[in-house]
Amino acid sequence: MSRRLLEVRDLHVSFGRSRTVGVDEVSLSLAAGERLGVIGESGSGKSVTALAVMGLLPENARPRGSVRWKGIELLGMPERRLARLRGTQLSMVFQEPLTALDPTMKAGRQVAEVLRLHRMSRGDTQERVVSMLGRVGLSEPERIADSYPHQLSGGQRQRVLMAMALVNRPELVICDEPTTALDVTVQKRVLDTLDHQLAESGAACLFISHDLAVVSRMAHRLVVMRHGRVVEAGSTQQVLTDPQHPYTRGLIATADLAAVVPGERLPVLEDFA
Repeated sequence: MSRRLLEVRDLHVSFGRSRTVGVDEVSLSLAAGERLGVIGESGSGKSVTALAVMGLLPENARPRGSVRWKGIELLGMPERRLARLRGTQLSMVFQEPLTALDPTMKAGRQVAEVLRLHRMSRGDTQERVVSMLGRVGLSEPERIADSYPHQLSGGQRQRVLMAMALVNRPELVICDEPTTALDVTVQKRVLDTLDHQLAESGAACLFISHDLAVVSRMAHRLVVMRHGRVVEAGSTQQVLTDPQHPYTRGLIATADLAAVVPGERLPVLEDFA
């Protein structure tokens, strides 16, 4: 059995004075080289869980429980120590590249910043940047490196984010809805690239999505979240072919539009108690 890298135990995150709950007693684990999918509706707690792992929760968040990386507790770790882990051992591909990328910096410089923060020499940095942009499937990587985000397509911007996440060869990559804003054709190409890079590097992946088709392709195991809680977990095949929780059955039913009979009412999640 592969060694366990990430262990989240009884994670609870609330926000502000009202103590609005974002995540409630969530537990999950991830082994080296494994891919864990996290599915659920918007607001189910998927992204909050990911941000807690990365130490990127907003200032008004109040986390408790345990998030351990290689046996070391991350909750409460000083920012300086967390920053040394982010970008080297832990990295994240965010949902919206136009928000995640700095519009005033060229793409190549933004990838280079990840390397510079971890003390790569300038000559090595430029070579690694161009090489990484090529490896994530960008043709003409030198031109991409010299372009601003607004000069790139959505698929190109998402691949730049992937390059930033992968350039330091992390052991865990967290992908938070990385293809949501892309059309189906571009989505497939981006997922093909990510699949190949993960296989090549051996990195583990926490893959967050509301799209069952996407997550079933990318994940070995699935965790289903609703209202901040884990309601079901198991192998991808088991969860999708023999779901035990009504909410999971609802997600599958509402995703399977091919099974809908013309003229009949479309299923909605509220139909599943």
